[in-house]
Amino acid sequence: MTTIKHRRIRLALIAGFCAFGIAAAPARSETLADALVSAYKESNLIEQNRAVLRAADEDVASAVAALRPVIQWVLNSTLTDSAQGDDISLALTLQGSTMLYDFGRSQLGVEIAEEAVLATRQALVRIEQQVLFDAVSAYFGVRSATESVSINENSVRLLEETLRATQDQFDVGEVTRTDVALAEARLAQARAGLAAAQGDLVAAREFYRAAVGHYPTNLSVAPPAPQLPRTLDDARAIAQRGHPAIRQAQHQASAADLQIKRAAAERMPELNGRAGLTFNDGGPDTPVVGIELKQTIYAGGALSAAHRGAIADRDAARSALLQTSVVVTRGVGSAWADIEAARAQIVATERQISAATIAYQGVQEEAKLGARTTLDVLDAEQSLLDARASKITAEADLQVAFYSLLSSMGLLTADYLNLRVPIYDPEAYYNAVKTAPSTSLQGKSLDRVLQAIGKN
Repeated sequence: MTTIKHRRIRLALIAGFCAFGIAAAPARSETLADALVSAYKESNLIEQNRAVLRAADEDVASAVAALRPVIQWVLNSTLTDSAQGDDISLALTLQGSTMLYDFGRSQLGVEIAEEAVLATRQALVRIEQQVLFDAVSAYFGVRSATESVSINENSVRLLEETLRATQDQFDVGEVTRTDVALAEARLAQARAGLAAAQGDLVAAREFYRAAVGHYPTNLSVAPPAPQLPRTLDDARAIAQRGHPAIRQAQHQASAADLQIKRAAAERMPELNGRAGLTFNDGGPDTPVVGIELKQTIYAGGALSAAHRGAIADRDAARSALLQTSVVVTRGVGSAWADIEAARAQIVATERQISAATIAYQGVQEEAKLGARTTLDVLDAEQSLLDARASKITAEADLQVAFYSLLSSMGLLTADYLNLRVPIYDPEAYYNAVKTAPSTSLQGKSLDRVLQAIGKN
């Protein structure tokens, strides 16, 4: 009976691990590239920030418009009550005004708006990186959770077989009731672990749907690792040159410098020109041409406060730039360390699996001779399953760490990854509106751009 029992457990273990091997190699259906493409196309967050960028582009157009003339028509109606009776007169005035010279205030406004556009473009790149990294995390999260469920299902099957064999031994008096209770307790623990793993898989699938746009189906094995720098110093240098957070902070600091110049120019005079023609009902037409020179002498300290505030904002922007550089450098170092740790953990778990397999087989043989108890067999089996689970987690962590390093360097973009998607061109909308068109050929060009991005 003892020989039959151990043979049954061994066959169940082999069958279980074979089933796990099959489950761990899903059919190639949805690759990581597929998931990234879907995330890029379906992301509401990317669409939201593209709209934010277009709004910033329009700020440039508004600033350009401040340099141009303003033409208006005004219709006045006057009721006069006199001894001769009521008299109603109408006057239609066509008037225009333009800023002739303001010591560069308006032009500085254009340059500030342009820096804001450049900063917003980098913010869009940061959002793109976030969306793609969430997709990577979701992809490997589902794979890890799926394999964890498979391991736990296998564990439950093995422990069910162990419990049946132990019960058979108890029926013929080879073991005690305690051995049966131990097998029952371990089976209950495995079922609880399976329930938790299944819950984790449901949560991972929901995160995948939120990140990618649909539920996962037959995820493929992990692709080859992306090309990475040879050294940590190389990675840090790449990040300092091109990380969108740093470039965004640089443009914000440049805009803050321009704001100081603009605040200083607010103290200077402003020269405006105006011209108009009034068409009077029943009277002669009246042309008007003139220029106006004005300067604020006293504004209750508002101009001085604005200038001091601009200086403080400049100092804050420069400090933010320095701190952003520190944070980016730290992120690169952390991602690099995560890769090294995950690789070391994989090597360690492979050794652990090898040793746990030998130990499990040895305990089984010793149990046949009566030198080991049922609890010893259960413990050895659990150690082997725990080692396999640790390896799955480490492999998923390594894949995520690869793309975390790319993100920390500012390279986790659709363009760098060569995703098969139309790459969004932030220049297209900007070029259509930077000259502040209203109608004409430029306006029609803008309509085509809007239609191309699906927002018309």
